[in-house]
Amino acid sequence: MYPSRFKYETPSTVEEAIGLLHDGGADAKILAGGQSLIPMMKLRFAAPGTIVDINNIPGLDYMRTESDGTFRVGALVRHVDLERATELKDSQPTIAAAAHLVADPIVRTRGTFVGSLCHADPQGDWASCMVALDGSVVAQGPKGRRTIGVDEFVKGPFTTVLAPDELAVEAVVPKAQGVRSGGYLKLERRIGDFATAGVAVAIERNGDVVSRAGIGLTGVGSRTINAEEAAAAVVGQPLTPDTIERAGDLAAAISDPRSDHRGSADYKRHIVATFVTRLLTSMQPTREQSTEERVA
Repeated sequence: MYPSRFKYETPSTVEEAIGLLHDGGADAKILAGGQSLIPMMKLRFAAPGTIVDINNIPGLDYMRTESDGTFRVGALVRHVDLERATELKDSQPTIAAAAHLVADPIVRTRGTFVGSLCHADPQGDWASCMVALDGSVVAQGPKGRRTIGVDEFVKGPFTTVLAPDELAVEAVVPKAQGVRSGGYLKLERRIGDFATAGVAVAIERNGDVVSRAGIGLTGVGSRTINAEEAAAAVVGQPLTPDTIERAGDLAAAISDPRSDHRGSADYKRHIVATFVTRLLTSMQPTREQSTEERVA
């Protein structure tokens, strides 16, 4: 099937793109990687009147860690850029763990990190990671810039709080307040399939004590789920088998999956509990690590 007719624009600045979005109104859509928009257009699930292609705008393909530890990802950073950034294994372990699990190699080559957040697919991997990391999206429009926490950014399935004339220019992960650990686990039937269930975990520790924790759930509700109560169960104390089990149970309880051809709702809740338990257990510091951190 072919997409319906549309006007194609290629702005060279962010301001020009915002102007085109303003003129196009609700019928204008941004094209960055196109790995979600183009298939939807071909199937006539989306029929935008104007496509605003931002790939010719310079300076949006950055990925950097600021001097204070804040991590910033520009709107044109591809999934594969994050996958190949080996330094993220230490500085952003949750993102590093998820990067190679996003869709398939073809999609990762063109699809963008920020575009995935804006697509707001409940089965999208990056939103869960950003929820776990307490990340945010920076949007720019005619009235300037505003920063929106990812948990507030996504209103529902495929719906965000972006105004029609706003462009998401970057994603931001705040600096860690302690030693950061993290991971991402995803159950899929085959490479590139949507997640049966996925879990992103990010914790920060001072010595053995967890000072902050975040848990994001993929594919087990109508939107990405912030398992705040589950994360709170491990904060203020060392990770122990009891607190880890408690966090897994609470994460499973807040999930809201549907039974389908990928598995029953109970099975998916079991996967959530198992993944939370597995990830947190892997983050328990060894005796040697604890000693080194106290000395440092």
